Amino acid sequence: MNGKIKVLIVDDSAFIRVLLTEILQSCEQIEVVATAENPIDAREKIKKHAPDVITLDVEMPEMDGITFLKNIMRLRPMPVIMVSTLTQAGADITIDALETGAFDFIAKPTTDVKNKLTELADELIEKIIAASGCNTLALEKGKSSGLKPIKAKKMSGRYELITIGASTGGTEAIREVITCLPDNLPPIVMAQHIPDTFSTSYAKRLNRESVMKVRELRSSTLLSPGYAYLAPGSHHLRVEKKSGELWGVLDDGDKVNRHKPSVEVLFNSIVDLKIARSLGILLTGMGKDGAIGLKNLRSIGAMTIAQDEDSSVVWGMPGAAVAIDAAAKVLPLNKIAEYIVNNQ
Repeated sequence: MNGKIKVLIVDDSAFIRVLLTEILQSCEQIEVVATAENPIDAREKIKKHAPDVITLDVEMPEMDGITFLKNIMRLRPMPVIMVSTLTQAGADITIDALETGAFDFIAKPTTDVKNKLTELADELIEKIIAASGCNTLALEKGKSSGLKPIKAKKMSGRYELITIGASTGGTEAIREVITCLPDNLPPIVMAQHIPDTFSTSYAKRLNRESVMKVRELRSSTLLSPGYAYLAPGSHHLRVEKKSGELWGVLDDGDKVNRHKPSVEVLFNSIVDLKIARSLGILLTGMGKDGAIGLKNLRSIGAMTIAQDEDSSVVWGMPGAAVAIDAAAKVLPLNKIAEYIVNNQ
C-alpha cells in the first residue's frame, strides 16, 4: 500500500480511458490501478484492485452506468464519479445517478473532447481527492425515497425569505429538504454548484417531487410565497428589492470562489438588503463557498443553519461556516425541513 488514492476508470471509449488516466496520473496523490471498458470487466477489477474511487461512464454497452452503479451501491458501496455528456439526456441520467448514490459527476464535452476535458483536469482531480475522503455512510443515507411533506403550520411571519446553498452531495440534500416542505412558506432561493443543462433537469425533477412549486430562475422574477427558485448553472442569483418587493435577478459576473452560481453571491445579496427576517442554510459541499456569506447573514440578525458533519457527504462548506461561528445552529439533514416548518 503506497498511500495513494486508487482509482478505477470505467469507460467504453479507449480514448477517454487513456485521457482520464493521463489527467489523474498527473497528480502525485492518485494512482489509476486499472481501466475497464464495460461493467462486466469492471466487476473483476474491483475485486482484484479494491479501488478507493471509480469513475463511471453513464452510457455503455452490455450494462448501462446506472444499473452498474445500483449494483455497486448495493454490494460494495464506494465513491463513484459519473462521467456524463453535456446533453439534456445526459443530465437526466446523471440526476438519476446522484439519487442512486453517486458522489458527484464530471460533464464530458461532446466536441473538442481532449482540450475541453483537459481544461477540467483540476476539477476532476479535486473531486477524486474529495471522494476518497467522503462520508460514504451519508452517501448511502442520501438515497432517499418516499419523502413526505411535513404538515403545514400557520405561518407566523418570522421569515420573509429562506435561502439555501450547497455543492457536492447537495442535489440530494436539497431534495430531502425541499420535498419535505409544505407549500405555505416564504419564497426560497437556492444556489447549487451544477452545470447549466443539469440545473434545468434538476429543477424540473424537484418540482415534480415537491408540493412547493420549484422553478429554475431564467430571468428577473418576483419572489412569491410557496415557490422555491434555483439559480441556473450559468449565472449567479441575487436578491434585489424593487418597489418594496423581493425579486430574484441573474448576474453574469465572474466566478466567485471558483463557482458560478456562487452561494456567497446569493447570501451577500440578502446581507446588502439587510433582510434580518431571513433564514440562511448551508448544506454539504467541497470548499468554503458560502461560509463567509452565512457569517454575514448572522451578523445582520438572520437565522443561520449549517448541516452537521455526520449527515454531510463532504463537510467542507458547512464545516468552514462552523469554524468561523457563522451557524447559529448545526443540524442533521433530516431535521432541517422540520426546523423550517416549526420556526417559520
